[in-house]
Amino acid sequence: MHIFIFPNLDKRNCEKTVRFACDFLSAHGAKIYMSEEYEKSFCDIKAVQFMEESLCAEKCDIIIAIGGDGTILSASSLACEHKKKLLGINCGRLGFMATLEHDELHLLNNLLDGNYHTEKRHMLDVVIQKKDNSKRISVLNDIVISKSERTKIADFMVRKSDCCVSHLRADGLIFSTPTGATAYSLSAGGPILEPDMECFEFTPICPHTLMSRTMIFSKNTSLEVSFESFEGNEQSLCIIADGNELGTLDISDRVYISMSDKFIELIDIRGGNFFMSVTNKLMRPLKSPEE
Repeated sequence: MHIFIFPNLDKRNCEKTVRFACDFLSAHGAKIYMSEEYEKSFCDIKAVQFMEESLCAEKCDIIIAIGGDGTILSASSLACEHKKKLLGINCGRLGFMATLEHDELHLLNNLLDGNYHTEKRHMLDVVIQKKDNSKRISVLNDIVISKSERTKIADFMVRKSDCCVSHLRADGLIFSTPTGATAYSLSAGGPILEPDMECFEFTPICPHTLMSRTMIFSKNTSLEVSFESFEGNEQSLCIIADGNELGTLDISDRVYISMSDKFIELIDIRGGNFFMSVTNKLMRPLKSPEE
């Protein structure tokens, strides 16, 4: 088995977890790859081959992301592009998308034995249309359109074909997959969706109305987002994909959102289920940074 270790060394316990995982996996015959940017940190681990990140993803059978949910999101683009299965090991505080905690690495035996199942997580396709160019991206969690620091509030129009879905004033909008429903959308009042559902949701951020609620759309829906006015002159909005800011939107720009044919396969190595994670991770206080 060929495994690409994708770490986030900013996370507490990550380096220790990477070392244990490398030793454990190599002792059981696995070949380990890691991005060359980590060679200085792990040059003493003889079992690791260091190379360019996309080459690691191309050569491996499985990607193991070691960090938090942000680390798993970062690895998901490589997993999707190269059609590789993805396993998350949590060294962060929540780690909702992770299968294992950093102190459960003995369960990596299940990975080597093929004793696991996978969950298919669909993505969203997003097209950002500007006057002179367009950009297409895919996201696993969500796309967020929000006011910048200088913008007070904005008028949004959301359309499906020629039909107005929502016309509202708000601080912003969140469009999320079922995977992302337990992230920012949940904090903004959106519902929890089972991750294998073929749909996506739209949740407004601080809408200036008593009647605005989350809407859920079928997999064949395509939405267009436009902006009617900003309070103040020469204001703009921010667009953020899976936590990464892509730039700003002007009043003439359009954003098109639809469910993607692209997906990743998340490995469930422990045999838990989605609602167990909801109970254990969303219905209790967060772990302290020291844990």
